[in-house]
Amino acid sequence: MSKIRILSDALASQVAAGEVVERPAAVIRELVENSLDAKATHVTVEVQRGGTAMIRITDDGVGMDREDALLCIERHATSKIRSKEDLAAVRTFGFRGEALPSIASVSRFRLATRERESLSGTEIEITGGKLSGVKDHGGSGGTVIEVRSLFFNVPARRKFLRTEATEYAHIEQQFRTHAIANPQVTFTLIRDGGVAFHLPGTQAVLDRVRGLSGDDLAKRLIQVERIETQGIAVWGFIGGPGVSRSSRQQQLTFLNGRPIESQPINYGLREGFHTTLMKGQYPVTFLFLEMDAEAFDVNVHPAKKEVRFHDGFAVREAVAKAVRCALEAAGKLPDGHPSTTPRSMAQALQLRPEVVLPSVPQQQAFTMPVTPSSRPSITAAPMFEMRRPLSAKADESAVAKSVNHTIEQDVPASSSPASVTVAAPAPAQPVVKPAPPQFRIIGVLHRLYVLMESAEGLVLMDQHAAHERVNFEKMRRAMELGGVPSQRLLMPLMLQTSPRDGDILKRHLDSLAKLGIEAEPFGPNTFKIEALPTFLKTEDPLAWLDQVIEELQSLSSKSSSLRLGEDMIATTVCRHSVKANDRLSMPEIEALLADLFACEMPYCCPHGRPTLIQMSMNELEKKFGRLAP
Repeated sequence: MSKIRILSDALASQVAAGEVVERPAAVIRELVENSLDAKATHVTVEVQRGGTAMIRITDDGVGMDREDALLCIERHATSKIRSKEDLAAVRTFGFRGEALPSIASVSRFRLATRERESLSGTEIEITGGKLSGVKDHGGSGGTVIEVRSLFFNVPARRKFLRTEATEYAHIEQQFRTHAIANPQVTFTLIRDGGVAFHLPGTQAVLDRVRGLSGDDLAKRLIQVERIETQGIAVWGFIGGPGVSRSSRQQQLTFLNGRPIESQPINYGLREGFHTTLMKGQYPVTFLFLEMDAEAFDVNVHPAKKEVRFHDGFAVREAVAKAVRCALEAAGKLPDGHPSTTPRSMAQALQLRPEVVLPSVPQQQAFTMPVTPSSRPSITAAPMFEMRRPLSAKADESAVAKSVNHTIEQDVPASSSPASVTVAAPAPAQPVVKPAPPQFRIIGVLHRLYVLMESAEGLVLMDQHAAHERVNFEKMRRAMELGGVPSQRLLMPLMLQTSPRDGDILKRHLDSLAKLGIEAEPFGPNTFKIEALPTFLKTEDPLAWLDQVIEELQSLSSKSSSLRLGEDMIATTVCRHSVKANDRLSMPEIEALLADLFACEMPYCCPHGRPTLIQMSMNELEKKFGRLAP
């Protein structure tokens, strides 16, 4: 007797439902996508008890006649594709023809639809995959799909559902995603009879974000101007300095209007936000990508969540470039209020703020304009000298020796100051000076936070984080010009790798050499390490090299050298920066502030912590009761 049998239609539909219908939110995703494909301008989502009791999707789309209504509940029936060529360039959301029959097989299902120009429509009822009734429908144009008692006939699946609150949270996240991807459509979400969201159609994505997440988040977003790279257009909004989350819940990306998850995009965001995010945090993004449908494949995931790009590296680079440009051009302090300082690097290089400094002995403030004689000149490659006694360790300052930068730390009076000097890139051509902003330095709090007055209110600068950013960018420029100094080992290290890791190392030997890592193949899957960066401090260099290989796996060939070098430098600059409780004179604070605003990313340290925080006058007045909260 044959052991192989063909599954019945009912069982096959339930197997398909296991792939497509993971939870109530998956039902909403499939049904809302169908509504959008039907050119709906109003979509209403109603749920009861987290979607397990009832889900109802109402739209004003084109609707269906009776023949199409009966066909749409058959497996693999779709109006979206006709040939394999259509499958290679899908431009619609739903196209597999499995959603409706799969949902109907595990619920009490009702479909009511009418074409806009027809006098009557069709209503179909299905219970557990079995057709139980077909009749005329006299409702308005469009389609209504109602799903009740989800998984009533598959108790094994139902028991794996979470609490109603958890399932509703997934539903709301799905609703938010589609609402942001399609701001021109009016969306309404009704939970247990109450309206949770009503979002009128708009042409502005930021207005839709404001309606979903509030005005506070919308104000703290940075616009990503449309950038086209290798046929890939990227635009949207990202969180500014200090705006991040502990999960990827608000890291939303869209491809040709389709919400997607993609490793190349995640890697691109990671590279673009590099050194501006704290460890363990994820950026807030509403990022839109546009490219030819032939350049990617959406038919790789049962639920159409993921896509496969033909050129993932190009996508990664396009996303990273767009994010970097937006962050560098942003004019916002970490609290989200616009800064009065110019934000392009060319503008920042010409900063000449007027600073009012308090005289420490008399405790009186006096105005001190910043002139070339009172402050070091700033060019495209700022040359900054902090003339304070320094205790830099010789073995930790090797990298800094390639930047024209004198760093001095406090040492006891009996000690002799040590200084480190380094060469910087040639200055760029002069640029037109912008209107100079005004700052007034008030003082220093607890030898750590520099208090300043601006036109917006109160600004606090973390002197340690600010100096970290200054040192980081100067060391990075040195690495880009001449590479990282290395120290030859007395006894070479033998690094054993897997075949895959060995291939990665072979492809990046030149990049590693620029970072001070001298390695060469030494037999099958073995490498001889003859030199390491001078500033590397680790008790287990082989374990550190394993981390380098892991990092290389997630980086594109174009960015690997710089990214790895940035990671190394970020862990080193702390040793060369002023610390908390280090006393700075007012001219030193002035020079540090000027050098900070000459940086490409002045608002955060290399570890992602803010260097500057602003409290607006409105916020201060609210705290003191002058304004209603």
